[in-house]
Amino acid sequence: QVQLVESGGGLVQPGGSLRLSCVASGTIGNIYSMGWYRQAPGKQRELVAEMNSGGSTNYAESVKGRFTISKGNARNWMHLQMNSLKPDDTAVYYCNAAAMVGISGSDYWGQGTQVTVSS
Repeated sequence: QVQLVESGGGLVQPGGSLRLSCVASGTIGNIYSMGWYRQAPGKQRELVAEMNSGGSTNYAESVKGRFTISKGNARNWMHLQMNSLKPDDTAVYYCNAAAMVGISGSDYWGQGTQVTVSS
């Protein structure tokens, strides 16, 4: 089992920045990918950014050049630096971890953190 806890959300003006953090605990040695998803009211949850155990990253087109995913100094931390925020970035942001459980993969989710971009 993997437990995820996010922090760092809040209210920011358009053009501002926020840094989200996620800490994983439990069986973290089985994690092969971590990422951030978001869900706005009335919309489906969507991938924002992800990083695999080799360090390769993948970003949604809408956030490329503005958001950066990174690992913390400790292997169980992950961050999302969000710059040049827009009102369309308003959503609940969820930390995700994909881990091997036996011979199959499982997804784990944090409780989510609200990001609101508004003047």
